[in-house]
Amino acid sequence: MASPLARSESVLTGTSTSTDVLEKEKVTAKPNLGAISEGEEDENVGYSVYKQGLEEHAEITPEENRAIRWRIDLTILVIFLVTQTLQFLDKTALNYANLFGYQKALGLHGMQFNWLSGMVYFGYAVTQYPIQILIGRYPAQKVLSITVFLWGLCVLTMVKCTNFKTAMVNRFFLGMFEASVSPSLTLMTGWWWTRQEIPLRQFIWYSALGWGGIIGSYTSTGISRISPTAPGPEKWQYIFYILGSITMLWAILLYFLLPDSPATAYFLSPRMRILAVQRVASNQLGIKNKKFKREQVWFAFRDVKIWILFSSVFAAAIPNGVVSNFSSVIIQDMGFSTTKTTVLKSVGDITQIVALLVAGFITINFENTRLIVTTCANIICVVAAACMAYLPRDKVWMRLVAFWFVNCQSVGFAAGLVMVSSNMGGYTHRTIASGIFFTAYCFGNVAGPFVKQSQAPFYQDATAGLLAGYTIKLCCEIILLTYMFMSNRRRDKKYGPPDLAASKEAGMQDKTEFENKDFRYVL
Repeated sequence: MASPLARSESVLTGTSTSTDVLEKEKVTAKPNLGAISEGEEDENVGYSVYKQGLEEHAEITPEENRAIRWRIDLTILVIFLVTQTLQFLDKTALNYANLFGYQKALGLHGMQFNWLSGMVYFGYAVTQYPIQILIGRYPAQKVLSITVFLWGLCVLTMVKCTNFKTAMVNRFFLGMFEASVSPSLTLMTGWWWTRQEIPLRQFIWYSALGWGGIIGSYTSTGISRISPTAPGPEKWQYIFYILGSITMLWAILLYFLLPDSPATAYFLSPRMRILAVQRVASNQLGIKNKKFKREQVWFAFRDVKIWILFSSVFAAAIPNGVVSNFSSVIIQDMGFSTTKTTVLKSVGDITQIVALLVAGFITINFENTRLIVTTCANIICVVAAACMAYLPRDKVWMRLVAFWFVNCQSVGFAAGLVMVSSNMGGYTHRTIASGIFFTAYCFGNVAGPFVKQSQAPFYQDATAGLLAGYTIKLCCEIILLTYMFMSNRRRDKKYGPPDLAASKEAGMQDKTEFENKDFRYVL
């Protein structure tokens, strides 16, 4: 009797297992998924350019491939990295303002600072999915530049929030507009790079968390040297003035610098645009589709991968809520001065960057190692969290080193983003997957600040939360690896070797991986 998983896949794909049918499909020279109407061509972004490439028999040379990739890296990857860096800096600005008496200035008490830290994720959860729909339907640069400008304005006006209530409202709107970044960049990564290139690029722009931490730390170090008697704003206000102004300026540049897709990229020649679309067509996922497809909603909610990722991200986001909002305080309470705390925190940020880059280079040079690398990184997190929880309290430096290595957790989160951008077909299906993914991220980050309820310098609740979250995440990663590996084997056995040409056509027609029998997961 077939397994429930096999039956589910058979229902979703709607394909026959007849040997005669399979043999007939294998010998077909061209993919034959049926013609699509002119309106459907317009909905599938880049499809007309893709067809033009097929009609002209455009074949990319290794030299052209390198040239296109470098142009995309030097333009799109830089834009993604800067935008994500500003988003992380602005979201965690409280972490730095807290070092300069922010809680005292607003008269916060009890759990109010924890609520203030978590409020941004309530706004994030409300708008992250609608913004992904807007990114698909309208030019990406317009949607992103508007939301970036508005969140920069929220950061700037934080200095005018003089009590808990006004600060809570401000943080909610900040989260609403910041929700345009990570989910949208995750989807857009698949528009520009091939499946083999995606992990390294995704890890590079997600390393913005580390770069943002370093910039924030040294900005705080510079502000800490301002004389208390010097005229001008309070020290904590400098954080919001600086970050808000820079973000609003970047929003203006973003409007002119970010193209909507490879089909319209201003930095590529007409031939390069055709070849750039052909490159991403090999992902078998298409670029984006402007139409919301209800049938793909059903596919999404039956997709086992999504719910495994949901559990993994939620478990990991709880520790992330602790690390993002309280890392400076935890290090400071180990007995270090404010200036030294900012320097020591940056070591953890550097660890995060190195871990992401190493993981990216491994995955780009060795096939099907994404989840293996992720599992190894998460084992490091489990060990580091255990050391923080159980090492003797007088082993300050050993516990500090363990805290630095907790930053390897970003490898797992970034790999989860890769699963969305390289293993899920159909734009509506992919946006729902991303929406569920970031909903888990929001819920976990809201819960994170409340895990840290015990007092300095031990933070027993926080360290226990880190250990529990990373352990659950490790189990989820192993389950996901097993599920996708077995799914690939089952498809090979059922359908035979995949037809890449047919799979590319299916992707450009916005088919899900369940409808596309020639699709295979990258692990």
